[in-house]
Amino acid sequence: MRSFLTVACLALAGCAHTAPPAGSSTPAATTPASIARAVVEAPDRTEADRALDAGRHPAALLEFVGVQPGMKVAELMAGGGYTTELLARAVGPTGTVYGHNPKFVLERFAEKPWSERLAKPVNQRVVRVDREFDEPLPPEVTDLDAVVSNIIYHDTVWLKADRAKMNAAIFRALEPGGVYVVLDSSAKPGTGVNDAQTLHRIEEQLVRDEVLAAGFQLAGESDVWRNPEDARDWNSSPGAAGERRGTSDRFALKFVKPR
Repeated sequence: MRSFLTVACLALAGCAHTAPPAGSSTPAATTPASIARAVVEAPDRTEADRALDAGRHPAALLEFVGVQPGMKVAELMAGGGYTTELLARAVGPTGTVYGHNPKFVLERFAEKPWSERLAKPVNQRVVRVDREFDEPLPPEVTDLDAVVSNIIYHDTVWLKADRAKMNAAIFRALEPGGVYVVLDSSAKPGTGVNDAQTLHRIEEQLVRDEVLAAGFQLAGESDVWRNPEDARDWNSSPGAAGERRGTSDRFALKFVKPR
């Protein structure tokens, strides 16, 4: 269940990624696996973040995305910034991370932890982006190496976002060969978006179809987050899951913008 699987994965190219200068906190090694391990094992990460690692599998996520020093990446609905900080550590001082949040999320729960997160020196290369999902990134943000949607695609449903418009905007923001990684808690086949608000889940096939319709190609998938024992009939949101938090069956899909 925890083996890492990448199918027909397309390598990123066209970006110059150089080793960080001496004395930098960025990992010297530049393979995705070594960078991921160094990021997750960084001694200055908070205990609150470390407590989420078992259910989030952050090293596997960074490796799946293929994050390297110097990259330009974005996270959709960053929330309090757990994943954004991981990305910031991985791209290092020569990279850039755009952390997106819509107004509703900021007002309801994310403003304080997000602001505190961004004040940390390790996140100095994070650009705060307050925008709605329909156009999640400013028009001047282009040539991104990767965009990450980590367990939030279902939220775009109950927030009534125009997902076709959102995916098209992400397509435009990526450079050719750039990747769009979507992870989310899976709903039962045939349910579509019916469980998006009640169970915080979405049907995998629907996500595949919507992203492919924007012009992307499927480049890879992973079973790291799969849990065949999940009945997919319970609310997987952090506030409702309780002891089952982090155990929902989750699909992980990597899409690529064709060259």
